[in-house]
Amino acid sequence: MHDRNGRHDGRGERGRRATPLSDLDPAVTEVSRKVIGAAIEVHKALGPGFPMKVYKNALGIACKDEGVEPHFDEVFEVEFDDEVVGEVAVDMFAGETFLVKLMAEHKEIGVQERAELRAQLRAADLELGLIINFGERRLKDGLVRVLNPDKLNASRDGHDDEYEEDDEG
Repeated sequence: MHDRNGRHDGRGERGRRATPLSDLDPAVTEVSRKVIGAAIEVHKALGPGFPMKVYKNALGIACKDEGVEPHFDEVFEVEFDDEVVGEVAVDMFAGETFLVKLMAEHKEIGVQERAELRAQLRAADLELGLIINFGERRLKDGLVRVLNPDKLNASRDGHDDEYEEDDEG
């Protein structure tokens, strides 16, 4: 959201206060910075318009160059009532610390993409995810940070209070 003067006021799309990166595990934020840097290099070199596989392959190379081991199509079990009820495959599991959802479409990242990544974060029991849409002309328009409020609550204070999350990049 923006204030009267057009400046961003630090709130997410639903008016919630953004979660500062300082509230997250520093190791996770360091890996996320490296992955974003790798994505920027890929986008600078390739631009938009290629099929997803091209970006996936290039991002894998760029992440390794940054010292981050990417695991593509990793599968996590989904549990309900302490029973496995299915599994979910994620586009990329970065440095064994956070998830990345990849897109290569010229479209705004919507509620559905955010909800999918948030569900994957819950299945993987991780606090941070990132959506990278290589289909945008400017990569910064295709970067969105997604948090898992369940994990943040547990790591923050050990109980299940509602925690504000940030869906914006």
